[in-house]
Amino acid sequence: MSNPSHAERHGQPGAAVFDPEQLEVAPGRAKESLEGWIPDLAAPDELRAALEKAFDYRGDVTVTCKDGTKVDGYIYDRVAGSTLENSFVRILPRDTNDRVRIPYANIAALAFSGRDTAAGKSWEAWVRKYWEKKGMGGEGASLHPESLE
Repeated sequence: MSNPSHAERHGQPGAAVFDPEQLEVAPGRAKESLEGWIPDLAAPDELRAALEKAFDYRGDVTVTCKDGTKVDGYIYDRVAGSTLENSFVRILPRDTNDRVRIPYANIAALAFSGRDTAAGKSWEAWVRKYWEKKGMGGEGASLHPESLE
């Protein structure tokens, strides 16, 4: 005779039974490496998809405009309108303090030229650093973030 499940023992026949160990594990999402990528921008949907990835990217990108000018910098904002003409990205260029606005319709090419500053093993490095401090007597070991000031 089989043992009744927790749900069945508590008056919930037919209720789903979950293994709590399995609930604690969520499948991870593979981090896509974009550094060095030069997407194909043949179709409007490809341009839009590439610019969404560029907005999420934490490194510099190089935008080449249809007139041949290039802007190398960090995409900090974008507005995706109904057409390429009323959609644009805003970039903080690497070499100036200006902010540049470029309509999607003017973009000929895009390259993920800078290093993704959030790529790598930052969480693992933080944990390793924490345990090193903790192992040396705990001085400075804290689960609280360091001050930015």
